Amino acid sequence: MISQLPDHLICQILSHLPIKDVVTTSLLNTRWTSLWLWVPCLELDSLYFPDFNAFVSFGDKVFDSNRVSCINKLKLYINGYDVGVDDPTYLASWIEASIKRKIQHLHVLCLPAKYLYEMPLSRYICETLVYLKLCRVIMDNAEFASLPCLKIIHLEYVWFPNDQSTLERLVSCCPVLEELKILGCGNDNAIALRLLSRSLKKLSIKILKSMHDFHSEVVIDAPLLSYLKINDDVSESYIVNNLESNAKLDISLPFGLLDLYEASISSRRDSIHGFLRGILKVSDMKIWLDTFKLICKYSKLESLPQFGYLSCLHITLRISDLKWLPRFLKSCPNLKHLILVCFGDNDETSSEEMIQLGSSFVPECLLSSLEFIDIRIPFRGHLVVMKLVRYFLENSAILKKLSLDHDIFKKLFTIPRRSTTCQVVVI
Repeated sequence: MISQLPDHLICQILSHLPIKDVVTTSLLNTRWTSLWLWVPCLELDSLYFPDFNAFVSFGDKVFDSNRVSCINKLKLYINGYDVGVDDPTYLASWIEASIKRKIQHLHVLCLPAKYLYEMPLSRYICETLVYLKLCRVIMDNAEFASLPCLKIIHLEYVWFPNDQSTLERLVSCCPVLEELKILGCGNDNAIALRLLSRSLKKLSIKILKSMHDFHSEVVIDAPLLSYLKINDDVSESYIVNNLESNAKLDISLPFGLLDLYEASISSRRDSIHGFLRGILKVSDMKIWLDTFKLICKYSKLESLPQFGYLSCLHITLRISDLKWLPRFLKSCPNLKHLILVCFGDNDETSSEEMIQLGSSFVPECLLSSLEFIDIRIPFRGHLVVMKLVRYFLENSAILKKLSLDHDIFKKLFTIPRRSTTCQVVVI
């Protein structure tokens, strides 16, 4: 019955099977002998072959065949520990053949090896490519790149041997690029990374000290950007221009500082000031541990700007840093939803710090806009929880719901509430 289907439908069915099973169908009868060569989706993993030479030989047969139809999706997994892997000449011909067959989705992963493969992509000219994911390869010379349909780029541990402008040119030659993900990409020469795009909507950057990355400054200019995630231990400066109103932000950014002493933070004063000014329009912000503490300590040097668009705030912090919370909330006058995730032992917070929280001024958002609070805190004692909950219940005028992720004592329900409509929910 399957054999009675048209060839293109059979190939669509085969594209959902492992390549070993796809090739095995050639034994069914003469009609199936070469049908597998027309499969539009290919996933080739060198580990599935008896040796690396067999992997290359099979790939050459697939890509050199005149009977291969359009290739919609291609995934290549190359194990760097295989014998013969140091000769990458075959990859260029495979990629070139894929481009000729109008490839749309390309994913190349090269596991650690002595030799990094250069990713030719026919020198970055492809009229049909929509999705590109590269891991542990070299990209070079994108001066004449043209990728008019590319919407998604994921780069993981990609090396740019000449300068970082290769990545900048790659982004600029993608007029419809919507999503860019950069993980641990590096270079020996460049000190700045500039990402300019008039179409980009989602950007994720992850750069850690262990990755030995290159730049000290990152400039982002993407007026349509609606989601920005930064996890960067290295860069000393971030400049964000033209960020879209109501954008979402997820940041773990210590501005290259190894410690959070006031003198160190003062040395990054201009960088922090510039970054905060560039993100004023975010509507949903997630801040991690040291970044929260850094910004709060910076506020002792100069007042934080007002995040007037901010509606939802998610903060991950240490229990000992709860004393900074009112100071930060002061800069969020229209906040509606607050999520607090706390780490550390309750005993880390001194009685003096808890008194400081209780006696703090009341930020405007507690009086006029804050409706939902979600507290996620370790329960190894109840002093911090009780003090924190009391602070919110006694000062939040229009609070509708306060959620806790631990079984708190019935004392919570006896605390006087300024808001007559507030519910306390124990989950």
